[in-house]
Amino acid sequence: MFDRTAGYYDRVNQLLSFGSGSWYRRRALTRAGLKPGMTVLDVAIGTGLVARQALAITGDAQAVVGLDVSAGMLAEVRRLLHVPLIQGVMEQLPVADESFDFVSMGYALRHVTDLNVTFREFHRVLRPGGVLLILEITRPAQPFKRALLKFYLGRVIPLLSRLTTGNRDMQTLMRYYWDTIENCVPPETIIAAIRDAGFAEAGCDVEFDLFRGYFGRKD
Repeated sequence: MFDRTAGYYDRVNQLLSFGSGSWYRRRALTRAGLKPGMTVLDVAIGTGLVARQALAITGDAQAVVGLDVSAGMLAEVRRLLHVPLIQGVMEQLPVADESFDFVSMGYALRHVTDLNVTFREFHRVLRPGGVLLILEITRPAQPFKRALLKFYLGRVIPLLSRLTTGNRDMQTLMRYYWDTIENCVPPETIIAAIRDAGFAEAGCDVEFDLFRGYFGRKD
C-alpha cells in the first residue's frame, strides 16, 4: 500500500498534520540538538518530510541518510531529495555500529512491531552522546479532543484523501493511520522502552496535546 500511495503522500500530509508540518519538524529537530556538522539517520524516511528539515539544518546532503522498507517511498524521495538512501527495516538496520550523531523517525512509531528490538538498534548505530528523536501523533488525553481527532482523522481525512487524489488506496491508508494512532502503545511505555534500550535522559515533549517528540541520549 505504501508503494502505491507514495506519489500522493505529501499532498495529504498537509491535511494530516493540520498544516503544522515544516515549522514543527524543524523546531523539534533543533530543540533536540541537531546542528550543522552532525550526521543523521532518518528511519522510515517516507517522502522525506523529516529529512528535508534535517538537511536544512545540517546544510550537507551527504550528512543525512534515509532508510525505508518501501521501494515506492524511496523512489519518491529520490525524486525530491539528493541524499543517500538505504532500503531496509528498522528492526535490523543495515548500518555499522556508532555511525551517526542523530537518529530521527517521523510518524512511523505506530508501525513498529517490537519497541525493544527497534530502540536497541537505534542505540547501536548512534555514537556516544548521540540523540534519538521520534515524532508522532498521539491520541489527546481529553475525551472531547480525542473525539474531534477521531472524527477528523478517521472520517474527514480518508474522504478528502480520496477526493483530492482519486486514489482508493490513499483513502484506505488514511483509515489505517487512524487505526494505528488509536491503538498505539501509551507514551509511558514508549519512554520506558527507550530507557531500557540504554538511552539516558529519555522523555517526551508534547504540543497541543497531540504532537509528541520522544527523545533519548546515548551516554
